[in-house]
Amino acid sequence: MQKYFLNASRELTRLGSITMAPIILNFSETLSGITTIRAFHHQERFKSTNARLVNKNISIEFHNIAANEWLGFRIESIGTMIICSSALLLVLLPKSIIQPEFVGLSLSYGLALNDCLFYLVYCICQIEQSMVAVERIFQYCRIPSEAPLILKNKYPEKGWPIQGSISVEHLQLRYLPLAPLVLKDITFSINGGEKLGVVGRTGSGKSSLVLALFRIVEPAAGKIIIDGIDISIVGLNDLRSKLNIIPQEPTLFEGTIRDNLDPLGVHTDQEIWESLEKCMLADVISQKEEKLDTLVAEKGENWSMGQRQLICLGRVLLRRSRILILDEATASVDTQTDLVLQNTMKTEFADCTVISIAHRIPTVMGCDKVLVLDAGQVKEFGPPTFLLEQPSSLFKSLVTEYCRRSRSPNNEVM
Repeated sequence: MQKYFLNASRELTRLGSITMAPIILNFSETLSGITTIRAFHHQERFKSTNARLVNKNISIEFHNIAANEWLGFRIESIGTMIICSSALLLVLLPKSIIQPEFVGLSLSYGLALNDCLFYLVYCICQIEQSMVAVERIFQYCRIPSEAPLILKNKYPEKGWPIQGSISVEHLQLRYLPLAPLVLKDITFSINGGEKLGVVGRTGSGKSSLVLALFRIVEPAAGKIIIDGIDISIVGLNDLRSKLNIIPQEPTLFEGTIRDNLDPLGVHTDQEIWESLEKCMLADVISQKEEKLDTLVAEKGENWSMGQRQLICLGRVLLRRSRILILDEATASVDTQTDLVLQNTMKTEFADCTVISIAHRIPTVMGCDKVLVLDAGQVKEFGPPTFLLEQPSSLFKSLVTEYCRRSRSPNNEVM
């Protein structure tokens, strides 16, 4: 019975863990977006979603408890049958064979043995169920880790990259071993100091290209060469420390302004204030009582979206890398903040290589070259003015579509 019970209880325990994870995830996401949910009056939808997830988990727990009761009932039944049989046998035997004192002692030992048997079997089953958690830990331990942060005897030259030239050769990328390719034979190159705008519709592979540059996802084929060095033979720490990025969703950490701008503590206060002046935040922070020690809440919730983006810009200004990547950095900010970002990048990163994942089409009009992606393939590559002159240009159609939406009174200008 124990063996028969364990086969079902293990799977029920696994299902219980699987159905518990969506509850925790949905609850945390609901708390983080509670303001938006209330603003759009979607409280009932999120309540019903939470209730549905909880009901699914409770149904699994009910069956798990029922399985434990099934085991307990049968073990108790077997023990009761054995004790009753033993008691009946002792009563029916002649007195000359069994002494009356021995009957009570035997029944006491039988009851104790029955309880020990039930406890032993129950504990073994509980240990077997608890081992499911250890099984999940081993599954996570088998997940392949990233490449080494530092590769011995393969350090890039001091000051690398010096020019900031980037060459992508036949790059292919997929997120899972058996998943379809999201980047299909991407090939292009830019010289150091050039500005590249990457445009395309949703799902064209723009953000996937950024993941390949940082080696968040390793390429399935092809290579990326920066200043003559294949980034696949460089340690992740050596690579990522040389690249700067301003993401679409600004990332701030709980702590202070100083910790967010200079987490490693390698810059002086004067350098930090200079970067704040360049990103138009020096006046705002100087008015705070704590100055650079002003607290930042988790995810920067006590700062506006535009201020968070400007703090990310200040972080980039401090590092001064030769390569800057803008992953739709102005997609979630207002026009005024967008103007500040664009002007600062034009002056401070004039001699740097800039790859801009464009959300607003006018952002790439001042770039030296434009890369147009579609379904993970390079459709067009060249100067924006040249692409606009081509009658069947995909880039021209994107510009035309953007202009039409901008003039439409029913659509807000992006």
